[in-house]
Amino acid sequence: MSFSRDDFTVESEKRLWKGFFEVVDVSLRHRLFNGGWTGEVRRVVARRREAVGVLIYDPALDALAVAEQFRIGALNRQPSPWLMELIAGLMEPGESPEDVAYRESIEEAGAKLTALEKVASYYSSPGGSDEYFHLYCGCADLSQSAGVHGLAEENEDIRLHVLPVNEVLAMMDDGRIDNAHSLVALNWFARHHARLRDLWS
Repeated sequence: MSFSRDDFTVESEKRLWKGFFEVVDVSLRHRLFNGGWTGEVRRVVARRREAVGVLIYDPALDALAVAEQFRIGALNRQPSPWLMELIAGLMEPGESPEDVAYRESIEEAGAKLTALEKVASYYSSPGGSDEYFHLYCGCADLSQSAGVHGLAEENEDIRLHVLPVNEVLAMMDDGRIDNAHSLVALNWFARHHARLRDLWS
């Protein structure tokens, strides 16, 4: 038997903080697999807008776009909080995930997508965040994209690398790329590389 939205009740919610995202203290009860209900359970959740990521592939170069930027979540990790990752952004009201993919590709990579394929949609870290992530692979001419990109008003400072596919996959395997969205996209891409190269060439 699977549970549904009828199998929990929210007793109360209290906003603890609101800024770039919001933090909410939630008290709830839910059904138990062995029968009955929990007592009151308290959880804190970070509520964020839905997000979109794009792994950009240039079949003519057989290369991928890799964005290097500072990430606050990696502040205390070694060796550096500058991560290598795919491009990504948050959805604005009225936008579709595809709209964001096209917009972010221009803003963060200076690249206009000519094709887009869905990879997956998933919760990033549902134990403490409601962020829902839409992941794509896009096709673009990356021959002029390497360099610094991003919007100054959003404090973005993104160095875009255009690297051979084999090098990027090696970075995934040896840990130089170590964020979940990029790893999901690259594992998918490794399985679809030959098909996309033929399709988008």
